Amino acid sequence: MPERYRYTFIFNPEADKGRAVRHEPWLRSRVSCLKGASLMTTAYAGHAGEIARDASLESDCLVACGGDGTLHEVVNAVACSDIAVAVLPIGSANDFAKTLGSSGNTRAALQDCLAGRQRKVDLGHVVFNCDDRRFFVNSLGLGLTGRIAGTVKRTTWLKGELSYVHALFSVLVGYAPLKMHIKITAPDAVFEMHEPVFAFSVSNGKIEGGRFRIAPDADPADGLLDVCILKSIPKLAFFRYVIMYLRGSQIRDPKVVYCKASSIEIIMAEPEIMHMDGEVFESRPGRITISVVPAALTVVSS
Repeated sequence: MPERYRYTFIFNPEADKGRAVRHEPWLRSRVSCLKGASLMTTAYAGHAGEIARDASLESDCLVACGGDGTLHEVVNAVACSDIAVAVLPIGSANDFAKTLGSSGNTRAALQDCLAGRQRKVDLGHVVFNCDDRRFFVNSLGLGLTGRIAGTVKRTTWLKGELSYVHALFSVLVGYAPLKMHIKITAPDAVFEMHEPVFAFSVSNGKIEGGRFRIAPDADPADGLLDVCILKSIPKLAFFRYVIMYLRGSQIRDPKVVYCKASSIEIIMAEPEIMHMDGEVFESRPGRITISVVPAALTVVSS
């Protein structure tokens, strides 16, 4: 019988554009002092998911030590299972950790991982390219936010939230609203949109890009996803919406559709970049179906 670890820490040294590696000596020291804990280090893209699948057989809790991308891999490995997942936020934005109440202090976050309470949260389930399937724990974006996520990945000389601000303005230069057909199934209605869309996001958490309150009313345990759609606007008009997104006040603007939904279906004629939890998926054409899976993940939080 293999030794049963209470915690498996999955450490991504490439998080925060490689800057997370500076946490390794401290993290190894702390984990070595914990009874029944192990530390595994990722070596390549997708490795966190592989480690999580293997570790879930002998662990009570998996601790994703990295950013939203690391958490995304871990979640996709163990979604809809009984294993608990905690987050040690050492990435660029750490968006979902903020929804869970993390202060951003790494040492305090470790205490939350060890002494926090377990609770169930929902996941978003996405089907694209006919049969590709993935879960997201924080958010999904098409078009504007997808391109921003792609630019953030390529911009290695900026860190943290500044990289998202830089990417936003870089993307806007050549951006145009996307033609989309959107069908939204809300708790009390089904409605459709067929028009150009400037920004499209579906969220389980409140924050995206470090500070942007894309879904200020989101509750990751309410059994619903939050849809935020900015209709077509002149490009220069978007600058005032940036302030609104930072405050979360865009949801009251007449150009914004904001609602709770159990499922969303999108049809696009042209391929477009999509992100899930900041992870970039290039050239997604055709039909994309998004639905909520209630209480699909056990998380540990403060």
